[in-house]
Amino acid sequence: MTLDLDVLKCGNCEELKLGVHASALAIAALCGAYNAAAWLVRREPHLAVNALLYLTLIAWEQKHIAHHLQEIRHPAAADSAAGPETSSSIAA
Repeated sequence: MTLDLDVLKCGNCEELKLGVHASALAIAALCGAYNAAAWLVRREPHLAVNALLYLTLIAWEQKHIAHHLQEIRHPAAADSAAGPETSSSIAA
């Protein structure tokens, strides 16, 4: 089974993708802050693990946000990275 959705292709709907990842980042930051604060008060090990997992998720989402921002600011960079074969086949 193959999905051919435009939203899944690089360069399409980048603003939407950016919004989704920014929302995920905000939720992860809120959850991470809660877990860190709860760990400071209760010192339960699972809260520390949760806080570290959310910290990792925050870093992951920041990478995705940076990628989508770059794609929005420089859409031609993705086209040139495809190589000359793709560019010449488009011109033909």
